[in-house]
Amino acid sequence: MKTRKPAQRLSLIVAYICYVAAVITLCAAGYRAYAVGTDNPIFASLVASVFFFVSCGIVLQVIGSVSLPDLKIDPKGSE
Repeated sequence: MKTRKPAQRLSLIVAYICYVAAVITLCAAGYRAYAVGTDNPIFASLVASVFFFVSCGIVLQVIGSVSLPDLKIDPKGSE
């Protein structure tokens, strides 16, 4: 099992929240397309929000799941 830093765990949690937000926004865009039509600027902004949430989720999931090296500098030196 990979060891993850607390910031990576938080990144994964926020990625999953972004995915949920994308699904909710996609449902809202579908409802808006059905009720008003796709020529509405609100529909376009909802679709753009879906793209934004999915893109953020992918980036945050990659950050949270990659194995990062420990980049701390030893103050006493590595003698």
